[in-house]
Amino acid sequence: MKLLFFRILAVISLVVASFSTHAEVKHIAVIYAEGDDPAQQHFTGPLQSIDQFSGIEILYLALDDPDDPLLVNSSLLLAQRKAIIKLATAGGSIGPIAVFYPDIGEPYRSVFSKIIEGIEENADAKVTRYAIGNNFNAETVSSELKQRDIRVIIALGRNGLHAASALDKNIVVVAGGIVSVPASDERSSTILSLAPDPALLFAKLKSLAPKTQRVHVVFDPRQNAWLIKLAREAARSQGLELLTYEAGDLKNAAAIYNSIFANADPRHDALWLPQDSTTVDESVVLPLVLQESWARGIPVFSSNVAHVKRGALFALYPDNIELGRNLVASAVGLASGNPDVRGVLPLRNVLTAFNTRTASHLGLTPSPAQKRSFSLLFPEQ
Repeated sequence: MKLLFFRILAVISLVVASFSTHAEVKHIAVIYAEGDDPAQQHFTGPLQSIDQFSGIEILYLALDDPDDPLLVNSSLLLAQRKAIIKLATAGGSIGPIAVFYPDIGEPYRSVFSKIIEGIEENADAKVTRYAIGNNFNAETVSSELKQRDIRVIIALGRNGLHAASALDKNIVVVAGGIVSVPASDERSSTILSLAPDPALLFAKLKSLAPKTQRVHVVFDPRQNAWLIKLAREAARSQGLELLTYEAGDLKNAAAIYNSIFANADPRHDALWLPQDSTTVDESVVLPLVLQESWARGIPVFSSNVAHVKRGALFALYPDNIELGRNLVASAVGLASGNPDVRGVLPLRNVLTAFNTRTASHLGLTPSPAQKRSFSLLFPEQ
């Protein structure tokens, strides 16, 4: 029990540190079992370190007495700290985890393997892998999950999410390795998309091409309406004007790109290529866009790392091990009742690919610090 207390106390200490700059925070909960007396000697040192924060009042909460008025009325709960309390009372673990991943060949198998590596590194529990193929049997897998007492699934790829969605609706599902999903597949789960956060893309653009004022993007609303909503707010925060164009088919998208390049100002405009199968066709649209970008001096940045090799200025792409670790953190939040982790979330665990030849052609010179931040350089050096 002492070990459990100190694990919980470590979490609480982090919470105190994050709260120390907010004067309105007055209470910190110290959770302990009734068998442990908070006045005992082994509690004294850690609690004194908490007492050093001015304006902090310690509330002692017994794990074995959930109806204690202090627990019910604690401002820690009222201030959206439910996830921490629930996780702490559960012993700091969400139990064993199942990982559903597609039974697929290279190069995608290696990608999923890296994500699973990150999951296993960050999971404070046993992780069981399930390769999802054509022979997936929902009834058999459900029975096995119950026998293993598994109530949390991390689903990778569309096949993994589809399989998880066919199981008991009370199972917590966190998904990754997916760009976007239909609303019908979201359930009440968390989807960590492979679409890079527009805020990170725009921040990178401004650091590399600080004179940029406008960003153009062509998208299919059936795929990326959710992402463009985030992008509008991100653009405002970076002082950028985001010009969005909806296209429902390839012909319409190509016409819009031609219009953009005919009117764009190379001194202040840039073009963003999202992950969109309708508007960013690899065989027709991409060659057209990259050719016009080179001829007219318009920076093109992408959410697809493969585009940098073909001539885009830069792209953000997944850090797969960090993505795996983040999937575990999201699973903890979802399992412990945190509503803020539900829905589709953009990718924030990213690396940067950069094309030095394109940058030179556009007259852009990254700083030494920026160069060190690039994980991939093209042309390959």
